[in-house]
Amino acid sequence: MTHVSPFTQRDNAILDRILESRRSVRSFAQEIPPKEDIMKIIRAGLLAPYAAQAVAGQDFRRFFVFQEGSPQLAHVAALGKRQVKRMAEQLRDDLAANPSEHQAAGFVKRLERLAEMGVPGIGTAPYYIVVAERRGIPPVEQQSLAHCLENMWLKATALGLGFQLVSATAQMGQDSEFCSLLGIPHGEFGTNGCAIGYPMKRLPPVERPDAREVTKWID
Repeated sequence: MTHVSPFTQRDNAILDRILESRRSVRSFAQEIPPKEDIMKIIRAGLLAPYAAQAVAGQDFRRFFVFQEGSPQLAHVAALGKRQVKRMAEQLRDDLAANPSEHQAAGFVKRLERLAEMGVPGIGTAPYYIVVAERRGIPPVEQQSLAHCLENMWLKATALGLGFQLVSATAQMGQDSEFCSLLGIPHGEFGTNGCAIGYPMKRLPPVERPDAREVTKWID
């Protein structure tokens, strides 16, 4: 029996082009993208896989959109700086207890700078989006969030928008004040986030090795 794909070669060529064009954007233009495009990106995230068995079919994923200049976003930015400061302090204590982990010293310094300057992506792009994923057994919410954010990233790329992961959002989800601001029960959801807007400049496609160079067929 011959299996026929429902997608054409042109469909696959377009997907390849989007995949190759996906980049991390860290500098955004001031122009505000239409909310319709943001909703298309959220829809793409909602279509991503989730741990259905772990959460037993409950309300599994929620999205929270903050627009640049809003008072609530300023509040979130302050919470982000506070959380990063906590992370730096914890790592500094860990280093004092285990000096052999000297490689973490540079990371501590970067966290301390962020605690002063703010978390990139929160208030530096037209939109900051938080995704909350319900925790289950086993706790695989961050894996599900990774699938969700990748879908959103690819859709943003297809729409000509820039996308920046804001990974500090994962730690911010441990903050009860942050959860209260989102309106989700503390401890019941994992979080992660991203910044979206028009890129200040277009970046070249990402370069990767030939797939044949990194693939081993095991018979």
